[in-house]
Amino acid sequence: MSPLFAKKKDNDWFLPEDVRKQLTETFKDLRGQVALEVFTEGKKDEFSGYMTKFCADLAKLSDKITLSEFGLDSDRAQKLGITTSPTLCVNPDDYHIRFLGAPLGEEGKTFITTIFLASLGMTGLSETSQPLVDQLDEERLVQVFVSPSCPYCPGQAMHAVKCAIAKPDLVKTEIVEMNENPELTERYDVGSVPHTVFNEGAHQGLGLMPEERFAVELVYLKSAEDLLAEGALPGMKDGKAPQHFGSIEPGEVDLVIVGAGPAGLTAGIYAARAGLKAVVLEKNIVGGQVALTPVVENYPGFATVPGKQLMDIMSEHAREYAPVQEGEGVDSIELGDPGKGEPITVTTNRGVYSTKALILATGAAYRQLGVPGEDRYFGRGINYCASCDGYLYKGKVVAIVGGGNTALTDALHLKNLGVDVTLIHRRDEFRAQQSLQDSVEREGIPVLWNTVVEEIQGDGKHANKLLLRNVKDETVTELPVDGVFIAIGQVAATGLAQDLGVVLGEDGFVKVDGTMRTNVPRVYAAGDLTGGLQQIVTAIGEGSMAAMSAFEDISHPYWKE
Repeated sequence: MSPLFAKKKDNDWFLPEDVRKQLTETFKDLRGQVALEVFTEGKKDEFSGYMTKFCADLAKLSDKITLSEFGLDSDRAQKLGITTSPTLCVNPDDYHIRFLGAPLGEEGKTFITTIFLASLGMTGLSETSQPLVDQLDEERLVQVFVSPSCPYCPGQAMHAVKCAIAKPDLVKTEIVEMNENPELTERYDVGSVPHTVFNEGAHQGLGLMPEERFAVELVYLKSAEDLLAEGALPGMKDGKAPQHFGSIEPGEVDLVIVGAGPAGLTAGIYAARAGLKAVVLEKNIVGGQVALTPVVENYPGFATVPGKQLMDIMSEHAREYAPVQEGEGVDSIELGDPGKGEPITVTTNRGVYSTKALILATGAAYRQLGVPGEDRYFGRGINYCASCDGYLYKGKVVAIVGGGNTALTDALHLKNLGVDVTLIHRRDEFRAQQSLQDSVEREGIPVLWNTVVEEIQGDGKHANKLLLRNVKDETVTELPVDGVFIAIGQVAATGLAQDLGVVLGEDGFVKVDGTMRTNVPRVYAAGDLTGGLQQIVTAIGEGSMAAMSAFEDISHPYWKE
């Protein structure tokens, strides 16, 4: 259940009072009627009860929302072809938008946004995506598999919902809660979420896509990479791919910030408060690695807080000062000549920005083991995000590889979910904070010390065994598993920095001075990208410092002296 709904509730309500107040204010903007229809079978289970109570509260909060309940054996269920309990339909006479399973956790937000868009009759698609979806002339069934704690899932689910509203006669969208629909999950071999199935397997996609990419793959039922190889991407000329799908008017800003983790969001706040016109670009989800952290216990002011919730708070704060463009990745950057006063040109998948300065806060990506079987079974037993995929392994056996804070945090999270966890660490002691070590010992989580993974084996469809080697005595053993979570650190996302000629340190991270300036004039870096103590509070400090350095340099360009 989402933390929003975890507080004590009034006797006559399912939702807590603060959530009801927030939704009541949101629903004031509803225009058209929204019909919610819930389908359940016989005696209601926990999920059916949750769905019904949730929807009943929403109907009481707004006269624009109505709720109807039906059984799976009803004429209405037969008319709509509904066979799964519980199923929730939104305006089923107008759209095929269905939630197969209760909209728990993160998907509660997807559900509320769906109500809002359906009431307004708006697609919410970008100016780039809408023309792509307009090309569709064949029926599509889109099934997005999600889990309650996956921060990436709502974004992918909303892509599908928007397309169903844009093309109600052709696009059918189903948000499938994987734990409540094990048969569908097994049929499409869902091993990581979000997992998107188009037309019952004609095409499948793993992970959160930018909206424009989703639209392209919906229309063509092929990956963007395959379309690129075929020379068939929309807008392609002379065998070359466009820099982005579609175009928007170029925007002139003072500062472009690439990355919306703690460093990037903080930079946006400080830049705007200094009077700079800034924009924050994020190709994936707002929050970076922190959004994937199950619980944060060392951020001042919060004894414990889910990482996603903390980043939602930061994001909401940042958006009061500067636009935060989620799903907008940077394709290329041209520096221009600072001596001649030429701007920096940043081209994204949605448009072009002309800016006076640039802050790189691109963070870091998961480090891979680099062993046989890792790539082959990625998303099919090999995972890197316990928050996203932990629910897949309830009641199953998994191994976590690593010995730092992330590995131990993930182990505790999975243990709490009811997963049988074993830690594998190459040394004879952990690098993690002592409090996490104490918790692992208290929970009785077994540890294989001085052990490395030599190979990940499987049956061709799914990983099921690890080949392990003890680094002390060189003995080789096998460990049967249902899944593996790899948590061995991160690799700095330095691609853009290197393209710009930014110097890296011997550790592979961007080299900055004490004011977050790089060797390239007008280019700054902050957060995990710069290495050092990779903590939230550190990233926040670096983000603020980078923004103020940019402000100072824009006001008094040192490169002109």
